[in-house]
Amino acid sequence: MEFEDIRSFLEANHRAIVQTIRPSGAVHASAVVCGAYEGYMALASVYPRSQKVRNLRRNPQCTVLCITPDWRTYVVVEGKAELKGAFNTDAEELRLLLRDIFRACSGNEHPDWEEYDEAMVKQDSVAILVTPETVYGKLS
Repeated sequence: MEFEDIRSFLEANHRAIVQTIRPSGAVHASAVVCGAYEGYMALASVYPRSQKVRNLRRNPQCTVLCITPDWRTYVVVEGKAELKGAFNTDAEELRLLLRDIFRACSGNEHPDWEEYDEAMVKQDSVAILVTPETVYGKLS
C-alpha cells in the first residue's frame, strides 16, 4: 500500500494514535488528530514540551494509527517525523504551515484565523510531519 492509496481516507478520518519511543525503549502512545499534507502524515502538537515531542526530538521514528469512529477500518503510517516550530522555522512559514495542518487535520477552515495564529504562537506549537516509510491497513 502506498501513501497516495490512503489520502482520501485521511481526508475523511482524523482520529489517531501516535506511538513514539521513550528513552527506556518503551512505547508511548498519544491521541492526536491527523491528516494528509503534501505527501506527509501531518500532526500538530500544541504543547511543545509534551512527551511525544520530547520523544520525537530524540528519536524521530514513530507509528500513526488512524481509525474510523466505528473501529472497522484503519490505516497505519510508520516513518520518521520532522518537527517544525519556532526553534527552527521562520515565523511566517510556521504560521502558514500550522494553518495548512489545521485544515488537513480537520477538513475545515478555522472560524477565526487571527485568533488561531495567536494561540499557536502563545502555546509555542509544533508541526509534526511524518515521512511515510511503511503504509498498511484495512480499508474495506
